Amino acid sequence: MKKKIAILGSTGSIGKSLIEIIKKDKKNFDIILLTADSNYKEILKQAKIFNVKNLIITDEKSFKELKKKDLGNINIFNNYDSFDKIFKKKIDYVMSSISGICGLEPTIKIIKHTKKIAIANKEAIICGWHLIKKDLKKFKTLFVPVDSEHFSVFYAMQGNIISNINKVYLTASGGPLNNVPKAKFKNVKISEAIKHPNWKMGKKISIDSATMMNKVFEIIEAKKIFNLKYDQLDVLVHPASYIHAITKFNDGMIKIIAHDTNMTIPIFNSLYGSQIKKIKTNQLDIKKLNFLNFKKVDTKKFPSIKLIKKLKNKDTSLETIIVLANDELVNLFLLKKINFTDIDIFLQKIINMKEFKNYSQRKPGSINSIISLNKKIRTKINMIIN
Repeated sequence: MKKKIAILGSTGSIGKSLIEIIKKDKKNFDIILLTADSNYKEILKQAKIFNVKNLIITDEKSFKELKKKDLGNINIFNNYDSFDKIFKKKIDYVMSSISGICGLEPTIKIIKHTKKIAIANKEAIICGWHLIKKDLKKFKTLFVPVDSEHFSVFYAMQGNIISNINKVYLTASGGPLNNVPKAKFKNVKISEAIKHPNWKMGKKISIDSATMMNKVFEIIEAKKIFNLKYDQLDVLVHPASYIHAITKFNDGMIKIIAHDTNMTIPIFNSLYGSQIKKIKTNQLDIKKLNFLNFKKVDTKKFPSIKLIKKLKNKDTSLETIIVLANDELVNLFLLKKINFTDIDIFLQKIINMKEFKNYSQRKPGSINSIISLNKKIRTKINMIIN
């Protein structure tokens, strides 16, 4: 019987990678739903290839454009409330890969409709893990992390228990600016900041890699997903991006998870799970193993890493503030309204503002409170820069 699946964010880099995997095994999958923000041309191509009957386009203008076309028996929706109409019973797998905070709402709303959900959205996990975790338990839905680092820890945990973890090291390539002097950061161009040496990623995550903010996010994610404390987590710069995570256990054993610099591998494994399936990969690279080259993060060059020290083991809304502010600041950099170094400067200003400072004492809130906080932060940031 074909596995029924849905892809939230099918036109992004993660979504497209999953599409390519399914193309090679079409006989075993039935795609029930694809979603996108505005790229209606790409999603329509995907729908025709896989005979998908349901599409969600959230951008109003793109939704109207798509409605004008002859779509045959394809149903078009423009909001996530339509999940209840689309899914009559639980499907087998969902990939949640919508970029940014806008991925939180659909991630939470779709959990009850699937047996397994793979989440590639950092913002959803950081801001809404308390909500996601609750629904995963309530609806008995299996969760798989898709980030290569978290999937590597998840993979290392097989046959073990969380209480046996002593320390987890997440690796960082150093990003596009690893070999660029700090003095040149202010004049970094968008084209330079998104030119990652190892990974093919979207613009937002590439900028986060350039500032190393992605590692702040990944530490927070790992803390939440694996129920760890911050002193059990650390970041190591590893330019080759061959090792993704190192997990040290209390029994003295250390598991080092390595794989090609290719997101297809964790995506493939999230889809097939324990099924015995083969994926084409490179042979073991002995040269890389002989020159692994690990080092600590230079916090003077990448000051965002120091944010980790401000975080408490008890979950608060400070993590949400960091994510939401960074989201808007990266967007403003991509719009050429601020310089690269302004991302960290303005982020620190927002965190230290009196009206936001008390969020470090508050528990994470509901979806509506997160959406409201997001609007408040965006307004404040735009007031500061204008």
